[in-house]
Amino acid sequence: MAKQRFRDVKQGRVRPAEPKKKRSVPTRTGLPATLGQRFKAFITDSFMILMPLMYIVFYLVFDGREGFAQHKLLGWLYILIPYILITALFLAKTGQTPGMRAYEIRTVDCHSGERPSVGGSLLRQILAVWDFFLFTWILQFFRRDHRTLHEILSGTCLIREPSR
Repeated sequence: MAKQRFRDVKQGRVRPAEPKKKRSVPTRTGLPATLGQRFKAFITDSFMILMPLMYIVFYLVFDGREGFAQHKLLGWLYILIPYILITALFLAKTGQTPGMRAYEIRTVDCHSGERPSVGGSLLRQILAVWDFFLFTWILQFFRRDHRTLHEILSGTCLIREPSR
């Protein structure tokens, strides 16, 4: 295609090129979840699951902020291990955490399209925590299907649920 000159476009001899529309890449299992849906689901899960766990560990287990500060590694293990188990059970049972349900996205096995197994969900959540601390979640901004490293390694996808 020849390069369009501004003068020709202005005088109506050539139609201006239409901008390319950014489209989602459908996977075999459905359309991938948008970055906005992923972020809002993560924030919702943080407030519904992670914050209560943090409160319990801070104030009931360690008797306040000072106690937690003295045993940080143990405290974070007390927070992250139940968080991983709870979210893995949600994913294995329904394919969704409360945040995912609120924003109509679902975790599925990329190859079969079914919800992930208990082992697959547990692996995904362990890798997700690892992914969060290593900042490899940034990978989702550079992929068209928005998959993160923990999703690639565990073989899962976040897809949009069909409207009901």
